[in-house]
Amino acid sequence: MNGEDRIPMRRVRITVIAFVLITSFSLTSSKSESCPYSFIFSFGDSLADTGNLYLSSPPLSDNCFFPPYGETFFHNVTGRCSDGRLIIDFIAEFLGIPSLKPYLEKRNIGGWSWKDGGANFAVSGATAMDSTFFQQRGIPVKTNYSLSVQLTWFKELLSTLCNSSSQSCSEEVKNSLFLVGEIGGNDFNHPLVVGKSIAEVKSYLPNVINTISSITKELIGLGAYTLMVPGNFPIGCSANFLTIYETKAEEQYDKFGCLKWLNEFTEYYNHKLQIELNKLQALHPHVNIIYVDYYNAAMTLYRHPANFGFIGLKACCGKGGPYNFNASIKCGDPGVKACDDPSKYIGWDGKHLTEAAYKLIVQALIKGTYSLPQFNSPCLTNANFGYTRTF
Repeated sequence: MNGEDRIPMRRVRITVIAFVLITSFSLTSSKSESCPYSFIFSFGDSLADTGNLYLSSPPLSDNCFFPPYGETFFHNVTGRCSDGRLIIDFIAEFLGIPSLKPYLEKRNIGGWSWKDGGANFAVSGATAMDSTFFQQRGIPVKTNYSLSVQLTWFKELLSTLCNSSSQSCSEEVKNSLFLVGEIGGNDFNHPLVVGKSIAEVKSYLPNVINTISSITKELIGLGAYTLMVPGNFPIGCSANFLTIYETKAEEQYDKFGCLKWLNEFTEYYNHKLQIELNKLQALHPHVNIIYVDYYNAAMTLYRHPANFGFIGLKACCGKGGPYNFNASIKCGDPGVKACDDPSKYIGWDGKHLTEAAYKLIVQALIKGTYSLPQFNSPCLTNANFGYTRTF
C-alpha cells in the first residue's frame, strides 16, 4: 500500500463517530421538519411525580400536599414536591407537549386518549425495587408503587389506547419519549436515613441497576424507541443528608461543602448504570438509549452557586440548623415558612430542588453536554428557556 492509499486514523475515527451519531439520531433526522416526539411517558419518584401519590387510594399523607408547595408557578398544591415545576414539566414544555397528567387522575374515570400527550406514572417515595426487598431488611418504605408497578400501569394504559388500529398504536409508541426515572434514589435514601452502613447500601446497587435495566428492556419490547434514563443527583450536597451526617471532620467535605463519601457513592452508582445502559444499547442498536447526567448538571450549580444567583447548600423551606433542615419539623408542617424568593435557592425543602434549579438543569441537559448521546430534537429550536444564566 503506497502513501496515497493510506487513510489517516483521524479520518477513520471521525467517520466512525459520524456514523454512530447519524445512527443514534435517525429518529430526529428522519423527521427534521416536525417534532419527532408527540408523547411522553414518565416513570420515577418524587422528582417526577405530578400528583400520583396525591391521588392514590387510600390517600397517603405527605408534606408535599400542603402549602407552600406549588406556590411559585401553580400557586396551589398539586402533589409536586417543589415550589413549582419539575424536570418533566420543563421537558414537556420545551417539546411543545402538554404538561403530563398523573396516571391516577384518569384511571378510574377512563377517557385517556393520545391527545393527552402521554402520561406520568411517577410516584413520590417510589423505589426501583419492590417494597418487599426493604421490608425483609427492616427498612420502612411509605409506598409500594415500585418501578414494576408503574410499568403495569403503563401496560394497562397501552391496552386502553391501542385498539384495533395496532399499526397506528405502534407508530404512536415509537414517536414517544420515555423518561425512565430518576428512579433508584430512594432505594438508597431509605436505608441511609435509618442508618444503614454505606457498605450495605452499596450491596443493593446491582439489584437496583438490574431492575432499571429489566424495565427498560420491557419498554423496548413494547415498542419504545427513545428512552432517557437519568442517573442520581449528588446526594452529598442535599441538606437532609448534610444534616443527618453532619460532622466536625473537615476532610469529609469537599471544597464546596458537600459530603465526599456520599457523592462518591453516587458517582459509582451512576458509572455502573452507564455501563449497563451501554450493554443495552449494544443489544438494541435500533433504539435510542440516552443516559441523562443529573449529577454533573446539578453539581455545576453547587460548585458555582453565585454564578447562577443561588445561595449554596441551604434549603429554602425548612426550620433550623445550618442547612435550614430539621427532620422533625419539615416544609409543609404548620409554622414552617419558605424563603422570600425560592429562585435564589438550589434546594427547596432539603430533599428536592426548586423550580429555578430544575429549569437550569433541563437547560443544561438539552443545550449542554449532560446527556449521552446528546439529546437532539428540532422541537427545541424555538424553545424559550427564560433564564439568562448559562452553564
